[in-house]
Amino acid sequence: MRVSPKMSEGQQPARMAPLSRLPIFLSLAGKSVALAGGNAAAAWKAELLSAAGAEVNVFSPTLSEEMKTIAAMPPDGRIVLHLRAWEAKDLANSVLAVAACEDDVDAARFAATARAANIPYNVIDKPAFCGFAFGAVVNRSPLVIGISTDGAAPVFAQAIRTKIEAMLPAGFARWMNAAHGWRAAIKRSGLSFAGRRRFWQLFAARAFNHPDHAPGDADFDLLLSNTYREAGDADAGSVSLVGTGPGDPELLTLRAARALRSADVILFDERISPEILDFSRREAKKLLVRSIDDDASDRPTTSTLAVTFARSGKRVVRLMAGDPNSSIGATAEISAYHKAGVTLEVIPGVAEADGRRSDATIDADRDRGRPHRSNAS
Repeated sequence: MRVSPKMSEGQQPARMAPLSRLPIFLSLAGKSVALAGGNAAAAWKAELLSAAGAEVNVFSPTLSEEMKTIAAMPPDGRIVLHLRAWEAKDLANSVLAVAACEDDVDAARFAATARAANIPYNVIDKPAFCGFAFGAVVNRSPLVIGISTDGAAPVFAQAIRTKIEAMLPAGFARWMNAAHGWRAAIKRSGLSFAGRRRFWQLFAARAFNHPDHAPGDADFDLLLSNTYREAGDADAGSVSLVGTGPGDPELLTLRAARALRSADVILFDERISPEILDFSRREAKKLLVRSIDDDASDRPTTSTLAVTFARSGKRVVRLMAGDPNSSIGATAEISAYHKAGVTLEVIPGVAEADGRRSDATIDADRDRGRPHRSNAS
């Protein structure tokens, strides 16, 4: 078993685990894409590329009925049919190249030509000859979700897409279009960075609560008014002492997850599971500190660090194993925060004993949609 090297106090953990693929979203509106092949598989790619606004140039001596139909009624960018085989110059004049090849010889030649032209390329259903891969797509444009299994299980990716489709209201597309229109106004509003972020947090909450509502000027005015009212709180720093219970990320409470998602700085010790840090924003600063149960001389160091960040306007989350309400060490930190005069929130961790489940556990289960059992007999 490989053991990770031990981090020293104050060292940042790895921010992201390795990725088999880098998800990117290309802007193709009005740009030329070369598509070699005219069969049904190529027709689906032509539809997808056209939906992204590309001008799709199809090169094939023969065309399937699917290709003819899609070319006659493209979803967005036009599809131009060229009744001939592709040539190197066709790829050189494009920003992206896709091909439906019958055999590996043709696939290798296409891939080599695309590499020589220095453009991204994909050979349908032949991952060995692909510079990039298409994923399953959930379309709530401008909200777009791409799903990849690195070619391991495309059917599984489709199943995940179906699940997300069922959970994601179609009305979110209207909210995303509203966000496009409102973004410039928010930048001109005079709100601080924290205030602007608070506006979009309120926006997200309203979208989730009213997914089928078509947002308009009244919604913008309400959100902006609420943001101005909360602007002082948004700009002020704070400390949240968050209990992680037994350490299982699945038992993290809803309040704890919310605190992590809004944190600017996260202080944690070696007992905290790395998976719990995955609930935080990628851009949040994560610092390893001493355990809350270490020698008393170490505790002021952590609390002083948290207070310093809070006084500079940062939202600080101090993660601790167990429940801060039942930890002697946490009592000393809480006292230090009160003495420093910073805004403090204490979020209990899940506690399970004698077969009885805490309210926090029920809270966590409700967050995941699981049924819960009452403690009453």
